[in-house]
Amino acid sequence: MKKLLLFIIALSSLGLTAQTMAFSAVEVRMKEHTEKDVLEAFDKVMEGVEPNKGGVVLERIWYNSPAKGMSHRMVWLYTLGEDLFDDESIDEDKNEAFWAKMGNYVEDWGTSYSGRMLSWKEGDTEKYPRVHIWDIKITDRNRFKKAHDQIVKEFSAEFKDRLVAFGTYDIGKPNGASHWVALTGKDQADHMLLYDKLEKSSKFLKLISERGPVENVKDFQAQILRRIQ
Repeated sequence: MKKLLLFIIALSSLGLTAQTMAFSAVEVRMKEHTEKDVLEAFDKVMEGVEPNKGGVVLERIWYNSPAKGMSHRMVWLYTLGEDLFDDESIDEDKNEAFWAKMGNYVEDWGTSYSGRMLSWKEGDTEKYPRVHIWDIKITDRNRFKKAHDQIVKEFSAEFKDRLVAFGTYDIGKPNGASHWVALTGKDQADHMLLYDKLEKSSKFLKLISERGPVENVKDFQAQILRRIQ
């Protein structure tokens, strides 16, 4: 797995449609009490690195992990048709050392999957570091996207500084999900307060229904520990 980062870099250059954002993620189960060491290793390998039209995110999985027992997730965000990193932006020795250390810290490697972003409203992930992700199956992508985008527009005040996104699972679909929705908040209580407020709005409920049939496959929360972008 130590070559995984270089694999992701290569993968990011294979897309055919410029300006479409995509992601690749891998779930892992870290050994107990190693998170601090992982963060130090991550900071060292990413020091001074500036991703090109993308980024790298390290998360701690909270509540209902996608695959049983997985504790963390690494996500690479990139633009299809673009290299995430310049050839010399990541020192090869640092990269080798990072994955060697990860081999010591990781107890088990979980599933990996890739997809695209169909809608993306950027947010302040330092202010709102807890992300709630819904894995779903839908029948009409265009209908769902239209209603999703309208919800984000109509409730812009409620979503201020929050990252809100909708996208696809194209490879390695977790639990058979076809799409996903992501929303950030301060913590679980903040998410619950927001949902309570939104669900008391008849306009919100109407727009939710306009997304069409939706099967909720699974949902989980993760804490954004590092985001390089």
